[in-house]
Amino acid sequence: MKKIPVNRNLDSLKPSGIRKFFDIANEMKDVISLSIGEPDFQTPWHIRQAGIQAAEEGKTWYSPSMGFLALREEISSYLQRRFDLHYSPKSEVLVTVGASEAIDTIFRALINEGDEVLVIQPSFVCYDPLIRMSGGIPVILETKAENKFKLTANELKNKITPKTRMLVISFPTNPTGAIMEKEELEALAEVLRDTEILVLSDEIYCELNYTEKSHVSIASLPEMRERTILVNGFSKSYAMTGWRIGYTCAPVEIIEQLTKIHQYMVMCAPTISQYAAIEAMKHGDEDVKRTRNEYNMRRRYLVDRLNAMGLNCFEPEGAFYAFPCIRSTGLTSEEFCEKLIYSKQVAVVPGTAFGDCGEGFIRISYSYSLKHITEAMNRMESFLNELKHE
Repeated sequence: MKKIPVNRNLDSLKPSGIRKFFDIANEMKDVISLSIGEPDFQTPWHIRQAGIQAAEEGKTWYSPSMGFLALREEISSYLQRRFDLHYSPKSEVLVTVGASEAIDTIFRALINEGDEVLVIQPSFVCYDPLIRMSGGIPVILETKAENKFKLTANELKNKITPKTRMLVISFPTNPTGAIMEKEELEALAEVLRDTEILVLSDEIYCELNYTEKSHVSIASLPEMRERTILVNGFSKSYAMTGWRIGYTCAPVEIIEQLTKIHQYMVMCAPTISQYAAIEAMKHGDEDVKRTRNEYNMRRRYLVDRLNAMGLNCFEPEGAFYAFPCIRSTGLTSEEFCEKLIYSKQVAVVPGTAFGDCGEGFIRISYSYSLKHITEAMNRMESFLNELKHE
């Protein structure tokens, strides 16, 4: 049989670099995996109970395509009280199947063939391939450790062309844990102000900020709301990864276009998950504080251990990842991760999974228990000591 023809936009796409080492770990015994951004906390009981109760009461029908109005109202209230963002729950909030569906839908709706989309890297693995599948052209904005992996206004300005349609930002960032403070976002906004460039702001880690300053959304800055499409969800802050529930907020004319694709693609987000999400929005603030404090303790321990064993590590100020430099070992990122997992049964992710500029780094998730992190660091230290004597 001849080769089955596929969409040509898929030809250049590579499998996820994160999943490669996750799959290897699943086939080995006694592996400690610090590779996936999966909270080790259970979804808080009161949130689970809301989902269970919805199922027991037979609330298992389709919801409205945009999501239950009660959930959209809670999302709107949450964004206003936490980040001074104002969105109409009736027309400017769309509930999606996780934040990932929201991102995919945004690219499909707003990117035309040949449009350029500016993407910071290192960054989450989905942006580049989803842009390509939408017919767009990813244009990479490399961030650097010496700049704390922040995007500068000059770097942004130098990459803009007449074909630039959108900028994708995600702060706090996966994999580096970098954040952008208000004055830094204002500098980006100033560059964008006289353009027609849209902004996709992925804020899935917004509650995991370990600085004394609160998270600031670029959508809250003057003249930025009308061009920004905000993406968020429940997976990271509320430990609800498997519930697959997220949302996107934008001006009504954008939400109307996103809803068309959402209707045809998935109809609506999972009904039971929406009831659980309503409970999370109403009564989950204390859960978020507890998990943030726990992650912060793990963060400090992990960064201290990495630096002590000679792997220089930028101090992540958000999310739940560390991104240490491994150049001192003389290994590539891929070689380091392969040798580590096969010799010490510790799974981490090569920095190149998040873009070519991630070479020389690895990503370690501290969304795992301190016990697991401690044992993984002991094994890694042993691995590094053995490398020195090879």
